[in-house]
Amino acid sequence: MTVIAPPPSPSPVLHDAALALRALLPPGRRWLVLTGAGCSTGSGIPDYRDLEGQWKRPQPVTLQAFMGSHATRQRYWARSLLGWPVMAQARPGQAHAALAQLQQRGWIEGLVTQNVDGLHTAAGSDGVIDLHGRIAAVRCMGCCAGMERAVLQAMLLERNPGWAGLSAQAAPDGDADLEGRDFSRFDVPACPHCGGVLKPDVVFYGEGVPSQRVQAVRAMLQQAGGLLVAGSSLMVYSGLRFVHEAVAQGKPVAAINQGRMRSEDLLALKIEQDCGPLLQQLAQDLEQ
Repeated sequence: MTVIAPPPSPSPVLHDAALALRALLPPGRRWLVLTGAGCSTGSGIPDYRDLEGQWKRPQPVTLQAFMGSHATRQRYWARSLLGWPVMAQARPGQAHAALAQLQQRGWIEGLVTQNVDGLHTAAGSDGVIDLHGRIAAVRCMGCCAGMERAVLQAMLLERNPGWAGLSAQAAPDGDADLEGRDFSRFDVPACPHCGGVLKPDVVFYGEGVPSQRVQAVRAMLQQAGGLLVAGSSLMVYSGLRFVHEAVAQGKPVAAINQGRMRSEDLLALKIEQDCGPLLQQLAQDLEQ
């Protein structure tokens, strides 16, 4: 005889937190969800900051440094050659799956992410706004021609076969900690169309978010009943601006995040939990 085990009992802490989130919005209103690195750590992608909101490692390369120095681009692409496979092999985790389910049940007005891994779309979420772009794409800064990052990976390996066997600790956003190396002979491909500089199609530090993305998020915020931040410390202004705009519109802002956040005083509710299990609990509760 086959015995079917009963579903696990919900955690009282997670269940109460899910109820608190649901109580913030009037019936029929929906959340705009803003996600950060905490949604993807369960997929094996490292994050940038510790629980105090401080950098765990040196700050990422700036646009000015990348464009202004061939040596900087050599160092960037050498590290990326080793770090890219972590991003390429990452699969959606608990938070991504739960948000896709919540969207299907009509609980979400829209989803905007500060992550560049594309995992929300891979999990089945529709109409995701990738605020900072996607690391799986590369663009020429001269002629704007695009290519897939996997294509560039093959070019990097062909030109630099001796680097493939090196070991390095994975770092955020397809980077790797590769210190103490001489990068001066690393061969960086140029754009095959115009010979220009190839850059990941993501927003670097010192680079502005394209205005059409910002306007698209603002349009969704106008329709939403509130803003839910999941897995972000809000230390970067590109995401924090929407918290200020939601508050200015008189809409509640809630956060699911472990550790210190910027502008916590603006939050109507902060839940100190891993966002994956809590979002999954919320999705389960809405099934009932």
